[in-house]
Amino acid sequence: MDLQTLDITNFLPHRKPFLMVDHVLSIGNEHVVTSFHIKPDCIFIENNALNEAGMIENAAQTCSSIVGKSYFDDSDTRGEGNKLIGFISAIKNVTVMACPSVGTTIETRAELKSRFDADDYSISTLECKIFLNDEELLSCMMNLFIQEVK
Repeated sequence: MDLQTLDITNFLPHRKPFLMVDHVLSIGNEHVVTSFHIKPDCIFIENNALNEAGMIENAAQTCSSIVGKSYFDDSDTRGEGNKLIGFISAIKNVTVMACPSVGTTIETRAELKSRFDADDYSISTLECKIFLNDEELLSCMMNLFIQEVK
């Protein structure tokens, strides 16, 4: 899959102003790394920083892209014909060390820990961490429910 032409919105139902991922830096069947540049008009800005809810949403969108990717061919960078909906079913062990400032770019890394697939849905557990440079800002475990809408 060519990451230069990959549009993250093909794997996520989110759109601006609720889209909290700008770029996919690396993606595979069990991992993903994304980036997000924090702008002043982001809906989750509080005291000139991305607040905790925004960081959780960034983590959830990053995590769901691993599962969302599996509904597309490696050659399909446009995601034509597939529509997905997703829900966070649980968030565990959330630790927030710091909130990143407006104007910075965070990197979010997620790793698939377990996955159950049925005919048109998946239930997954993922570990996620958010970094600013090499400083860890947030860590959590997240359960996601992703369903294909036909």
